[in-house]
This record gives sequence, structure tokens and C-alpha cells, in this order.
Amino acid sequence: MADKVIYLREKPASPADERNFKIKYAELLNPAQLAAVTHRDGPLLVVAGAGSGKTRTLIYRVARLIESGVPPGAILLLTFTRRAAQEMLRRAEQLVGDRAGAVAGGTFHSFANNVLRRMGAPMGLKPNFTILDRSDMEDVINLLRTRMGLASRERRFPKKSTIAEAISMARNKRRALEEEIEIDFPHLGEHQTEILELANNYESYKRERALLDYDDLLYRLAELLEQYE
Repeated sequence: MADKVIYLREKPASPADERNFKIKYAELLNPAQLAAVTHRDGPLLVVAGAGSGKTRTLIYRVARLIESGVPPGAILLLTFTRRAAQEMLRRAEQLVGDRAGAVAGGTFHSFANNVLRRMGAPMGLKPNFTILDRSDMEDVINLLRTRMGLASRERRFPKKSTIAEAISMARNKRRALEEEIEIDFPHLGEHQTEILELANNYESYKRERALLDYDDLLYRLAELLEQYE
């Protein structure tokens, strides 16, 4: 599974240009890594398994961009954990020095959070929105479930954690919730009508109170980039 996507923009270089690079990339990387690091002309998706040197490839890619004249402040390096992002930036600095300190790095969620707070106004987002973690999300779902009369002991309605997981999976896969229930949660089929209503109420509850959950951060960022150039 790919765990990082690298979007690259760099002018084509001739083989002779390799003499201008301080780092000897061809000597330090295997052929597949070198191909990713030196790629030019548009986006590149690298799919690699465990132990194949993904992090090393990203670090050298950052160094290559900087050595190629790309302003460090125009480079964005994202991963899934803050620790991993900090470690990659630290290692990039070891390769090219203080210039790498201007590279923007962090997690996908922190990047989305920062962009939405600064630029989310066209979508109706206020800078002071509150983020719900998974526990908060489940608590809101439980509250709404109770208000809808679905939490009584007489009814064997799905647990709040199960409903939250179904909603989250649908958002992450960009599927309709009906489709997600049919594919991955068929045991919820008998409750589908109530779950769909609950999910709609959950969305309304968040929007009325300026709340975003973790899935919203990524989903709304994608929406912002697609709709507001």
C-alpha cells in the first residue's frame, strides 16, 4: 500500500547536470529509488512495500529539489505522524544544511487544519472551528441516537462505535453511506434507514456548531481545493 504521495515539479535536466549536484545520488540510491528522486515533469505516485526505503527516497527527493534550485519554502512534505515528519526534515537538513529548515512539513491532518482555518471562509468555515476526536464523534452520535429514540434497551440498535466506523469508512473511501453499508457493513442493513437519518443529523449537528471531525479535515480540504482555485 502506498503511504505517501509525492507531487513533483522540476525542469528537465540533462545527464551532464549531475556534475552540478553535491550529493552523488546514483551512488547512494538503488535504481528504483533514484528514478523516484530524479523524476521530473509532473506528478509521480510511488507505491512501495515495507523496508523498500520510502522514507530515504523522500528525504533525498527533498534534497534533490533544493539542489535543483527549488525554493525550500515551496516544498511541502507530509506524512501520517508528526514524529515521522520531523525526523524526515531533520535528516534532510543533514544532507543540504539549513536550507531544508524552510521546508514545510507535518501530518496530513495538521496541514488540512491550518489551511482550513486560514482559507475556509468561502466554504462557510470560521477560523475558530472545533475538532472532534474519535471519542467526541462517538459521543455526539450517541447523543443523537438517544434523541431519535434508538438507544432504548428494547431495540438492538448498533453501537455508537460501529456507526462511527461506518460513517468514517464511507467518508475516507468517498462512498455513499448506503454503498458502504452494503459492501463492508452488511449486518447493519436492517437498520440502514435509521443510520442514514442519524448520519444526516450528525452532519447538521456539526455544521450548526462549527465542528469538524478528523475525516472532515481531509474531506473539506479536498473540497476546498476542488471548488475554490
